[in-house]
Amino acid sequence: MNENPTTDRQVILIVDDIPDNLSLLSALLKDRYKIKAATGGERALAIAAADPPPDLILLDVIMPDMDGYEVCRRLKADPRTAGIPVIFLTARTQDEDEAQGLKLGAVDYLSKPVKPAIMLARVEAHLTLSNARRLFEDYNDFLEVAVQQRTREVVDVQDATIMAIAALAGIRDNETGTHVCRTQHGVRALARQLQSHPRFADQLSAEAIELLFKAAPLHDIGKIGVPDRILLNPGRLTASEFEIMKTHTIVGRHAIQTAEQHLGVPNRFLRYVREIVGSHHERWDGSGYPEGLAGDAIPLSARLMAVADVYDALIKRRLYKAEVPHDQAVAAIWAERGSHFDPDIVDAFIDIADQFRAIAAQFADDPNAFQEELRRMEFTIVEETIVLGGN
Repeated sequence: MNENPTTDRQVILIVDDIPDNLSLLSALLKDRYKIKAATGGERALAIAAADPPPDLILLDVIMPDMDGYEVCRRLKADPRTAGIPVIFLTARTQDEDEAQGLKLGAVDYLSKPVKPAIMLARVEAHLTLSNARRLFEDYNDFLEVAVQQRTREVVDVQDATIMAIAALAGIRDNETGTHVCRTQHGVRALARQLQSHPRFADQLSAEAIELLFKAAPLHDIGKIGVPDRILLNPGRLTASEFEIMKTHTIVGRHAIQTAEQHLGVPNRFLRYVREIVGSHHERWDGSGYPEGLAGDAIPLSARLMAVADVYDALIKRRLYKAEVPHDQAVAAIWAERGSHFDPDIVDAFIDIADQFRAIAAQFADDPNAFQEELRRMEFTIVEETIVLGGN
């Protein structure tokens, strides 16, 4: 049985304008390889560009219509043929001739008259190298696809985990999960609007904006640590209750700091989460909490979150307040320009206020959610009262 049928043999294109040379080279190679031949440069280029291309080209230099150097130059300039190894086989034996051939991209330079053993050894060696290179490239392509797929899977799991953690905070809050979606899209819209602003351009790369988008849903994660009797209170909080409520920024930030310490290396995503969780209630004029930061001392991530969060709090009905129409909410944000909010971020918000309206419509609350939330709160408060009374 023939283990190496002709159809499986690698193809060598021989280019020489002298028929006797083609016959001689073909006779030497035909037992090992499939042979194609061309007597001129144009024909050689056409064969090389056809599918499938030859695996190696033996190329004469001295030809009447187009010399071998020009053929090689065109082969290497065409993406379809640039990877085919070229061996010059010529009577031109000066050092400068060989240097020119190799400079054009040939893998070898052999002189005539042909020494069969040397030529066969060189052809086999360069085919082996070419095969190994293609195998390596194919393997790299496979690895790249596999890594991309794995990366997508990891990112999907991360995104799902982020939303699950955010939902845990939402379960105990009197706001629906759509608040998370609206605010994260609002943060991204503001960041994109400010991407070319001279104050923020160096902080808002495309990668940074995507990380901010992923970090934003966790802005109220610290509310997990606030007692239900305060978190779910439908009325106005007392001064002492509000002080407890404010600790959600500290509780959340501490949780993220613990995660950062456990990781042991800087992580920009966790940094953004920590900044947003801990500082989105700070105010531009320094009257916010928990630290009373002012101006640029407040992280940019938190300043973006503050605008998106307050806008959403205004336009949505809650158990303790009625909703505010979009235009009034925009006016309220504008009124706090330079006091509650960074002036430049407010300007960006005004420019894209219609995007915020569209985001609110896209992630609108379930019309039945409010009544369901009210019933859930009534049950939770009664249940906690019973528990507290039993103590």
